[in-house]
Amino acid sequence: MAVDNLRHISFCCRVGLGLLFVYHGLVPKILYLSAIEVSLVEASGAGLPARIASPLAGVVEILLGVLIALRLGGKVPVWLAALALLGLLLYVAVLSPALLVEAFNPVTTNLLGLLLCYLILRLESSPGSVGAG
Repeated sequence: MAVDNLRHISFCCRVGLGLLFVYHGLVPKILYLSAIEVSLVEASGAGLPARIASPLAGVVEILLGVLIALRLGGKVPVWLAALALLGLLLYVAVLSPALLVEAFNPVTTNLLGLLLCYLILRLESSPGSVGAG
């Protein structure tokens, strides 16, 4: 019974983390290109217009979210998500620190996403892994 509960928690964490990436890839990057997304892309100095870079990033986020939620690729997508969440939080802190104190800011989103990554990795680590089953 305890293993079933832990499997359920792991599943919920994966679905939650997957939805985080699917939503943030789809809504502010593809469906409704956010002004904040545009400013962050422009601040990068990459030279690629936001109308191209943001949807491309959105597709990658959606794919990552689907991989996580469907348990495809094992723990690798979860590690990639953790690195992305940490990297993007640092990116915003350096290039647009004012965003860190706004409502619905990347601090809360990224830290909670990192917590979900930690829980998934912890729950699905050996010995006694609750991953597949």
